[in-house]
Order: sequence, then C-alpha cells, then structure tokens
Amino acid sequence: MAEKLEVERKYELPDDFTMPSMIGIADVVRVTEPDDQHLDATYYDTAGLRLTSGRMTLRRRSGGHDAGWHLKRPSGGERSELQVPAGDDEQAPPPRITTQVRAVTRGEPLHPVALIRTHRVERGLQDAAGATVALVADDTVETESLIGARVAQRWRELEVELVDGSPDDLTLIDEALRAAGARPSASPSKLSRALGPDHPAAAAKAAGDGGTTGPAKPGDGKRDAGRRALVAYVTEQRDAVVAHDPQARAGDVEAVHDMRVATRRLRSTLRTFAPLLSAYEGDLDRLHDEIKWLTGLLGEVRDGDVMALRLADLLAAEPPELVVGPVAARVSELLAARTQAARERLIEGLDSDRYIALLNDIDALVAAAAAGGPAGKGRMRRLARRAVRRADRRLAAATARPEPVTAGTPAGGTAGTDVALHEARKAYKRARYAAELAAPVAGTPAAKLADRLKDLQDVLGAHQDAIVTAELLREQGMRAFAEGENAFTYGLLHARQAEHGRVALAGLPRARRRATRQKVRRWLW
Repeated sequence: MAEKLEVERKYELPDDFTMPSMIGIADVVRVTEPDDQHLDATYYDTAGLRLTSGRMTLRRRSGGHDAGWHLKRPSGGERSELQVPAGDDEQAPPPRITTQVRAVTRGEPLHPVALIRTHRVERGLQDAAGATVALVADDTVETESLIGARVAQRWRELEVELVDGSPDDLTLIDEALRAAGARPSASPSKLSRALGPDHPAAAAKAAGDGGTTGPAKPGDGKRDAGRRALVAYVTEQRDAVVAHDPQARAGDVEAVHDMRVATRRLRSTLRTFAPLLSAYEGDLDRLHDEIKWLTGLLGEVRDGDVMALRLADLLAAEPPELVVGPVAARVSELLAARTQAARERLIEGLDSDRYIALLNDIDALVAAAAAGGPAGKGRMRRLARRAVRRADRRLAAATARPEPVTAGTPAGGTAGTDVALHEARKAYKRARYAAELAAPVAGTPAAKLADRLKDLQDVLGAHQDAIVTAELLREQGMRAFAEGENAFTYGLLHARQAEHGRVALAGLPRARRRATRQKVRRWLW
C-alpha cells in the first residue's frame, strides 16, 4: 500500500488543439515516445455520494502501469493518492481502503457509481539528466453514469502530472499549454463530469446555493455574527476529526494529537456555548460524554507517545555514570506495551458503530449550531466571560489552599493542591477555546486573551507533566527494587521532576498577571 502526493493540472482542449513542442520549456530536452494505454475504471461511492461530496474519489482501474484500487484525497492545495493492488476477482473495495474512508462514508456500503474508459497517450518530459520533469497525458474519455440521470459522455482532455520537476516547472509548462489553446478544466475530476447533474456540486448549484454543501447558514447581520462564528468553529473541529482519522489509524503521532485537540474543542464548546445549541434534538450531556470517550482513546495513545519522548530526553540529559541499570530498556518496554495496547483500543473504537454514531451526532450538532436563533457579540461575550471567571475561581481556590508549597513536597505541592491546579488548568483550556471561538466576533482582543490563557495553561501543564512523570518513575522504581535491580536512577529522576514542578509553578504569578490584565479582558464586559 503506497501513498503519494499528486500534483497535477487538467485542461480542456479545443477541437483543433495540437500539442506544442515542449523542448526548452522547464529545462526539457527530450520528449519520450508516446505510451499508448487503455484504462478502464469503475468509480465507487455511497448511495448519497459521501466521498464525492468530500472531494474524494475511489476507483478500481485496470490497464496501464498502476492497475488496482486508487483513493484520492485532498492534501493541502493538492491531492494525495493511495494505491492498493487489486485481486483478479476483487470487485468490492478491500478493508485497507474502506477503513481509510470510514469516517467519511460512516460505514455505508460502497458501490459502483460510474464507468470511465480512457484512451491515454502519455509522454514524458525529460531534462538533460534523464529525470522526468512531468508526464503529459492526452486523454480521450468515455463515461457512463450508473446513478440518477445515467448520463453518457465523450470528451478529450489533457492531464499534466509533476514527477521530478518543481512547482516552477509546472508553471512554465502551464504557460506553454495555454499559449497553444489549452484551458484549465472547469471540472475538478473526470468523475465530477461523468456524474453530470447528479454530482453534489452540480446538484447544489441547481438548488440555488452556489454550489456549497453542508448546514444552512445563518444570516449575515450583526445579530448573527456570534452564530456564524459558532458554526464555523464547530464545523472546523468536526472536519478535523474526519480528516485526521486515516493518519491516526496509521499511527501518526501528530494526527492523533490534532484529532484529540479537535475533540477537546468540541467538548469545550458544548459546555461553554450550550445555550446557543438548543436546536440540537439529542442530549448534549450524552454527546459530551461520547466525545469524551473518543478523547480518552486518543489521549491514551498521545500520552504514551509524549511520555516516551520525555523520559528518553530525561535519561539522555543525565551523565552515564548516574544511569544505573537497564533503566532506559525498562521504561521503553513499559511504555511501548502500554501505548500498543492503547493503539489497539483506539483502532477498535474507530472501527465501532459507536464511533459512527458519534460522527453522525456531531453532524447534527453542526446543523443545530446553524439552526438556532440570533447570537450577536454581546451574547458570545457573556458566555466567554462565564468560562473565564470559572477558571479564575478554580485557580484562586487552588492557590489559596492552606497547605504550603515547600521543597519537601512531591512535585510542587500537596496532592490536594496538585489536583486543584490540574482542574484549574482544564478550566483555563476551556476558557481559551471560548476566546478562540469568539475571536472572529470580538477581534484582536479575544485572540490576545486566548494567547495569554494558553501561556497560563502551559505553566500549569508543565507542572502537571512533572507530577505524572514523577509518579511513573516512582512506580517503576518500586518495581525495579522488588525485582532486585538498582533503583537509584529512578529516585534521581523523581527528584528532578519534583524540581521541574516547582520551577514551573514559579512562573505562575507572572502568567496569571498577564492573563488577567484589563487590556486583554476589557472586551469581555
């Protein structure tokens, strides 16, 4: 199974189009002999064309040099292409494909929606070193839609795919083709043109919404500014969960992190802005708990990855003579086993019906965010202010505890203080997300407050990280001692973490002052 970034351009051609000589364009010194190919492709989608609506295409191609299953997905400004070989008698997409799109299809079956037959004449544009700058494919295309109007069409188009060349090379090639009469294709893909009026974008345009899909949009007046911000924020988090699903399944640590952050933001929105979500027909508390379930699965994996890196750095920073016994191996074994088990639970969760039901419920939340009544700047400000005040109260309670923070405490404070500080951290994270959501309405002041709250949250987070790391070291040290190993290094690192926790808290007063200054909070009132 291979995935690559596909950088290509498509062109419509006039009847009298003649391919220009590309010699001298983008360092091209040679054009290869034409490679004549006959490509037959069956395109698959759900009954409601969920893949096509998400700008994805899935096909089973025969003929050419890359026969098999091809899944194309948006990737930044370009598209990525995943290729999986197909068995001789395989007519249904294999699990290696279906799991990659499950968050989009929501588990609905995939079936043929179009047949596309292409007579391709392909030429390679090569430079002096023999490298292929780009491939130019002159395609004569015949299509048959298998749904709705069942349109049959025939046309000619040109496709240029960058291989070893640069974006600048592609620009020069583009200029040469346009000068010869080629024009950028009005259709994003062969499939979109093949489906004709049944393509989601075409159907939406015919319905009069300008070609967009998704929930109904609130009005453009000032009274709706807050709701527009809410809709955009919730939609962004929903889309992030879906977009990062395939990479999270594959073990990409950043995808797991980004997906987890999106779920946290959704949970925070449910709590802070619940009064604006009254149009949601389900139980918001239950939805919060279900998102929390997914956050937990992602968090177990993410925390294991982060802890492994953290402990590796801590051990690397110690002089070799202070690392006594197989500490690195023991810690690595423990965390690898825990993280692997967490990954298995995550995959099991992502493959479950519960996950699909959750995604559908989040879709309903997006629709509810758009369907509510007017919500202007004032209401958004009041709700955000409530979240900020709640966080302030929690931090005040944590720092007003009678137990002193002394050099003898485990990692910066007593157990009760540490728990209270952690709760304050979570509250400030929620307040920060509220400020982020309100920023499109409140402007720069809200964005500035979000930055200051993040700094405060980071201080409390560094303290919490030290506590969690110290506890794991204590646990491992006790195990090492019980098994007859030298526990010196575990104790040393535990002491280091206690100091890290105290150092982190030393930065709390300044971060707190900066986050509570009038100039970054004035917009809340």
